[in-house]
Amino acid sequence: MVPALLWLIAGVVLIAAEVLSGDFVLVMLGAGALAAAGASALGVPLGLDAAVFAALSLGLIFLARPALKRRMRVEHELKTNVDALVGHKAVVESTVDAHGGRVRIGGELWSARAFDETQVMHSGQTVTVMEISGATAVVWAEP
Repeated sequence: MVPALLWLIAGVVLIAAEVLSGDFVLVMLGAGALAAAGASALGVPLGLDAAVFAALSLGLIFLARPALKRRMRVEHELKTNVDALVGHKAVVESTVDAHGGRVRIGGELWSARAFDETQVMHSGQTVTVMEISGATAVVWAEP
């Protein structure tokens, strides 16, 4: 019964330590240790306990961990403030060229300049915000 208790303690400690790492390795090792504890409680010899631990831990690390990591990955970071304006459409209020102009983005009036220095955008034209440079929207109109 002592080996089962040791495997159980190791499993709980490894799973608790996962909170600090967050990489899903220790929890897989902890699950392997808990399985070894169960095998040991059933009276399996110590060598077979270690084999259960190794097989389950490696299987979980190489099979379950990648799937968990993919599900936990944040694919789209939340853009805020001026970063959220990039990619939005704007309407030209006064002629925009390489030197300046004005556009309306989501109801707000912004100073603007052309992303492509050869473009001239006229009032009422819809453009795309390519970047925000200080307090100026850099915009582009599709040809």
